[in-house]
Amino acid sequence: MKLTGYLYRRFLPVFIGSLAFFSFVLILVDLLMNLWKFIQNQATVSAVLNLMLLYVPKTLWYAMPVAILFSSSYVLSELYANNELVVIFASGISLRRFTMPLLLLSIFLSFFLFFFEDNVVVPTYARKVQRQNKILKTDVSKNNDKLVVLSESGTIIYKADFYDDTQERLFKLFVVVRDEEKKPECVVYANSAIWNPDLGHWKLSGSLQYSFTETGVKTENVKKSVLSRLSEPPETFRNNTLSVEEVNTREARTYLEHLQRTGLPSAEAKSVYYKKFSFPFVVFIVVFLSVGLSGKTRRNVLLLSLFLCIGSAVLFYVTQMITMLLAKFGYVPPLLGAWFPIFLFIIISCILLKFSRT
Repeated sequence: MKLTGYLYRRFLPVFIGSLAFFSFVLILVDLLMNLWKFIQNQATVSAVLNLMLLYVPKTLWYAMPVAILFSSSYVLSELYANNELVVIFASGISLRRFTMPLLLLSIFLSFFLFFFEDNVVVPTYARKVQRQNKILKTDVSKNNDKLVVLSESGTIIYKADFYDDTQERLFKLFVVVRDEEKKPECVVYANSAIWNPDLGHWKLSGSLQYSFTETGVKTENVKKSVLSRLSEPPETFRNNTLSVEEVNTREARTYLEHLQRTGLPSAEAKSVYYKKFSFPFVVFIVVFLSVGLSGKTRRNVLLLSLFLCIGSAVLFYVTQMITMLLAKFGYVPPLLGAWFPIFLFIIISCILLKFSRT
């Protein structure tokens, strides 16, 4: 217990300090990138400070893996450089046993990072983006034009010239209704369609239904059975630039269900969704790596720790970028694209730990 307390006393101040430093750097970079825009739009100091405050949770989420990698590698290397690890090993305590409290802490922080992102980072960052767009007078319109939407697994296809989100109205709408074998049953045309929330489907104006029969094409009023199937909600037709990475898991699942329901490509969105669950375990990976890399040299401990921190982070993120791209283009399953870097670096960490000095 005394060794555990001693390890935490050495580790926690470095971790907190490095977390604060890396978070501050990210806030400063974001401020400098938007500083000229703030000046142009005459943003008040209090408004800018409020934006910076809302950005803090996001920067902490970004900085935590790097901070814990640096602090764990620095502390363990310093203990080795000061011969403290040699004394601990000589007393019969192995490196695995000595560093187990750090590994347990990293597992706890991994789960914490997941819930922290889902419940704190996502809503605060969304408010930050919303307020920043307002300050910078960035008009974000949800109107859409020249749109095609697949619904009910591709059995219903909507094509409209324009969607007005304020009125929830579609203009010059064509709807192709197909059977289970994807053969056309009828085509519905309407000058416009407005969403009726009470009925749960679109109300058509100036509409006609063209049905395909054995004798030819039959023109008639839209049947109620067809009208009731036009139930794709207005949210589907909006100009949504939704990023799964910027919403919580519940909203991401809803978006994935929408993609699957409408028959749209979902491989990239699925891989990003699974990444939400895999990324927090980077905290465990980096501590595992730092344990395996500890004791490689007694000199320039700070510089070596920074080098290992940057090098390991770059190697991991490059690997993750490659696997996510492979998942995006369908070369590997989305689940594998998100989790493969985690398992790969666990194996690398185990190999390094096996050959580390104990």
